[in-house]
Amino acid sequence: MKIPRLVWVIAFLLFLAAAVNYLDRQALGIVSFDIRKEFGLNEQDYSYILSFFFLAYSIMYAGSGYIIDRLGTRNGFALSMFAWSLAQMLHGFARGKWSLAGCRFLLGLAEPGAWPGAAKAVNEWFPANQRALGMGLFNSGTSIGSLLAPVMVASLAIHFGWRSAFVTTGIVGFVWLVVWMILYQPPHLNRWLRADEYARMKPLLPAPDEAKPATEDTPPWWSLVAARGCWVLILTRFFTDPVIYFVIFWLPEYLRKERHFNLADVGNYSWVPFAFGGIGYVFGGWLSGRLMQAGWALPRARKFVMALGAAVMPVAIAAPYVPTAALAIGAMCFTTFGHALWVSNLQTLPTDMFRGPEIGTVTGFSGSGGAIGGMLAQLGTGYLVVHFSYSPVFLLAGLMHPLSAVLTYWLLPDRYFGSRH
Repeated sequence: MKIPRLVWVIAFLLFLAAAVNYLDRQALGIVSFDIRKEFGLNEQDYSYILSFFFLAYSIMYAGSGYIIDRLGTRNGFALSMFAWSLAQMLHGFARGKWSLAGCRFLLGLAEPGAWPGAAKAVNEWFPANQRALGMGLFNSGTSIGSLLAPVMVASLAIHFGWRSAFVTTGIVGFVWLVVWMILYQPPHLNRWLRADEYARMKPLLPAPDEAKPATEDTPPWWSLVAARGCWVLILTRFFTDPVIYFVIFWLPEYLRKERHFNLADVGNYSWVPFAFGGIGYVFGGWLSGRLMQAGWALPRARKFVMALGAAVMPVAIAAPYVPTAALAIGAMCFTTFGHALWVSNLQTLPTDMFRGPEIGTVTGFSGSGGAIGGMLAQLGTGYLVVHFSYSPVFLLAGLMHPLSAVLTYWLLPDRYFGSRH
């Protein structure tokens, strides 16, 4: 049996993987207030626990890309999903600060593999003018996962206790894993792909050799990191990834402490910014492809959409000053939408500048830069919230993307695109 339009089935699987990834990682933020109360922790303790996640995340983001390049997309992605789903379930058995921190560390080791895995899958299945759309669809899953987390996790915690939320969300990942192993192979090996569809796709896709695991001929990781395309991505993600991590891990805390929400209110309303993020991921990916179809050069289209997203980010600065919670959430909607326009194209850049066996490694190291920034930002956020307020955190969140847009235009001229390194 053949599956028609299999490329979009694969895209949907990637979308679901990102949704599961963010459903799992955001679960802690939804019930953090209750866990802190049970374990006797303050906001600074919470920031330390989050930092354990980002410490592991920053270490393994680089390592996961290298591993996936060598295992191949199918097996590498499967290993990542298995490991993070198991780590998620273990949260339900935590007994205090350090066991919870250990679970976060394990989750941080496992979750990064989704991004180099997705970048490689998109490179294998999508032509250049649709790769940003493919990454946008994948990343829109992060918004859906973040959208579902407040509703699903809060409901489970209210009815069955917070531990049940971690066990249940972990099980979801194992269900996805079964479907992935059945359906995924690159196009030239996929038994579910119709011959006529493959014939149409083949001239637009990378050569089948690019879908093979890395070999001894693949450049070593240190030479890839030294390439301008890689270290600029590391730098830009260092500054911008922490912004979305702040929304994920601290928005529920902010709403409960500063806007006096209860757990049910968090479940009812904190999903709204992520709905706008989901729209932004798909729109940002579509827009750069549409601009390319209209005659724009690939680098110009990618960087324009990134700059467009950066331009709306300063609205976040207003969030702590507006008089109502609804307006504060509205400001965060601009934040998630702008970040989505930015990241749907930023995370496509490795596929524009590097070959297939290199993409996972480059994506991994660039993501590691974002994770290091996220870890430092969690420590800084905890300190600022305890000793000052949320206002300086929102100020920084509004400025990081415009700064990074300037750096991208300055440090990554158009000549670095198109040659696949």
